[in-house]
Amino acid sequence: MSTPWMTDRWFTSPHNYAPEVRGQLRFPEKVEFHDVTLRDGEQQAGVVFTADDKIRIAEKLAEVGVHRIEAGLPMVSRADREAVKAIAERNLGPKVYAFSRCLVSDVQQAVDCGVKGVVVEIPSSQHIIELAYQWEPQRAIDLSVEATRFAHEQGLEVVFFPIDATRSEPDWFVRLIEEVSTHGHMDALVLVDTFGGSSPHAIQYFTRFVQQHIRKPLEAHFHDDFGMAVANTLMALSLGVQTAHVTVTGLGERAGNCALEDLALALLTLYGVDTGLRYEKLYELSRLVRELAQVPVPPNRAVVGDMLFKVESGIIATWLVRLKEKKPVELFPFHWELVGQAPAEVVLGKGSGRDSVLYFLSEVGYTLQPDDPRVDEVLVRVKESSLAKKGLLTREEFTSIAQAVLGTAEAVPGS
Repeated sequence: MSTPWMTDRWFTSPHNYAPEVRGQLRFPEKVEFHDVTLRDGEQQAGVVFTADDKIRIAEKLAEVGVHRIEAGLPMVSRADREAVKAIAERNLGPKVYAFSRCLVSDVQQAVDCGVKGVVVEIPSSQHIIELAYQWEPQRAIDLSVEATRFAHEQGLEVVFFPIDATRSEPDWFVRLIEEVSTHGHMDALVLVDTFGGSSPHAIQYFTRFVQQHIRKPLEAHFHDDFGMAVANTLMALSLGVQTAHVTVTGLGERAGNCALEDLALALLTLYGVDTGLRYEKLYELSRLVRELAQVPVPPNRAVVGDMLFKVESGIIATWLVRLKEKKPVELFPFHWELVGQAPAEVVLGKGSGRDSVLYFLSEVGYTLQPDDPRVDEVLVRVKESSLAKKGLLTREEFTSIAQAVLGTAEAVPGS
């Protein structure tokens, strides 16, 4: 029997679907992913994508089914302009956007690249405007109005991106967005938590505050400095925000951005919101981006970590052997095939138990009874070797231990 929280592909908490929980949710009819890996992801210190890298990533994003791709900031360099233009010309499927400052000259470069839309940024907190940019506040309004109006006149979809929105002064922020909406142009407004300094409850308040003052489609762009980017994005989407800005594996400046993989799986399995992505391609996409970015991710990284489906702990390994073919989601919140990971497997290390040893003995050609005392001797040596190595044992290392204790497999009675 399948339920929203338990299928052959995932098994999450039924509380996610309790009426008391679901009654609070106001997800839009369609949630779109606006991927910013090629722009904001590349702003992570030390990350450099060549034009060819960007095209390869864009092609893979399209294969996964991402709805929109922010291909870059054309004014950065000729190479960036060429990459944005090349991606736009390929007609990969997703809408292609460029990012620009609130300058007509920047917007013109986006137009020249042939993109569908432009994300136009401006500082939106008075303290950033005055201290970092050293402008008078009115200049931010004037530039925003001029650049967004020009972008609209050129036929671009205009997404207004007020930097540091969550730390802005409320009255000033409302004035800014109302001026741009009235005298400039915006097809959508982005709620921007540039420095990742908001809690989910603050995002709830801020989203509702903005919704009271402007009737435009809203988008969410949240950074992960406190590990809140995915939670904050989920909160915003649950209040009717339509578009999530994401990066592959959370790549991005400082602590990064909202991770595409985490958000996609959370929406699907915890909230029943299917974004239409090809989820089985997520691991493949992550591997490509980390290879090209040359940025490793923790092996226990959610959704795409390389050790996510490796089991060392003795009791869990026993369960895996029993349930892997029957009902693997009893042990994992989602099936490895759902995201394109390799099958779950038992590994050997300091945390292994007798059942793991018996399993591996059978794998390398030995058949011992569970109560054979030599199993314990092999287990002791496995733990000692793992401790000395400070890591897992390879199949070859385990075979050497087995042979030292038991002799060759052919010489063991019953093997």
